[in-house]
Amino acid sequence: MKNYGIETAIKIAGSQKALAKKCGLAQSTICDWLNGKKPVSPKSVPDLVEVTGGTVPAYRFRPDLPKLFPHPESE
Repeated sequence: MKNYGIETAIKIAGSQKALAKKCGLAQSTICDWLNGKKPVSPKSVPDLVEVTGGTVPAYRFRPDLPKLFPHPESE
């Protein structure tokens, strides 16, 4: 299943490679996250939010972790 938070972050960064560089990761990691091969590391979520300038909130990257990254409607 595609991760639309990552897809948006890639568009903002310009490419998978650019997003990876800004987050200090390998491009293959971004690709795996995008295509749902691996979940986004919770440790990387703050970096991704920062790269997107807050356009993509944390819960969009890991909606399966509502206690760690609550959706505003659940607060």
